[in-house]
Amino acid sequence: MLIFPVARSSKGSDSSDPPGSSSHLKRAIDVSGAALGLLAMIPVFAIIGLSIYLDSPGPIFFKQERVGINRRRGRGIPPEKERRSLDRFGRPIHVYKFRSMVVDAERNTGPVWAASQDNRVTRVGRFLRRTRLDEFPQFWNVLRGEMSLVGPRPERFFFVQRLKEAIPEYDQRCNIMPGVTGLAQVRCGYDSSVESANRKLQYDLHYVRNRSLSLDFKILAQTVNVIVRGDGAR
Repeated sequence: MLIFPVARSSKGSDSSDPPGSSSHLKRAIDVSGAALGLLAMIPVFAIIGLSIYLDSPGPIFFKQERVGINRRRGRGIPPEKERRSLDRFGRPIHVYKFRSMVVDAERNTGPVWAASQDNRVTRVGRFLRRTRLDEFPQFWNVLRGEMSLVGPRPERFFFVQRLKEAIPEYDQRCNIMPGVTGLAQVRCGYDSSVESANRKLQYDLHYVRNRSLSLDFKILAQTVNVIVRGDGAR
């Protein structure tokens, strides 16, 4: 079920980069925001790290490969040696989070979406996911130029591949830089099924085709509200 039809903006572009100075200003906002966020959160990070260490065995941080921006789109047929990367829909990136689940959470199931009251989530992890604090280490990904503060959330290749089969337009969300937060996240919360992924995709495509700095600031403001209220946490 689709929430609303996605119409292309008058700019008629869903390319990977916004025009001219807007892209440079967005990057400047990303870098300054991520740097200030990391510095301001140092005391909180120390408390979170200690809490995770005391709560369950395993590392404090969790690293996972996700699909980043597809910069080769529209640039012709790539050389044979590059086709494997192109088949992955975008450049692989390693996303960093505070660990919120037990170690090897998918050892017996393989890749699965988190469920409501998921027993793999630790006690501290439940609080981190409710407040979205587990996502804050991704400011480091922003500084590395792999993510933006605002954009479609980076997904795992396993899910991108399968959702592309069910939803033909799904890979279009990889046409721009993934974000720490995004329009789909503040409106819909976490994925739980193909139907929910389809609903979120419509917001992602709306953002891809109509993105602007003013929309980014609105999404960031809504993100604060989501964090405070704990909407859609699993």
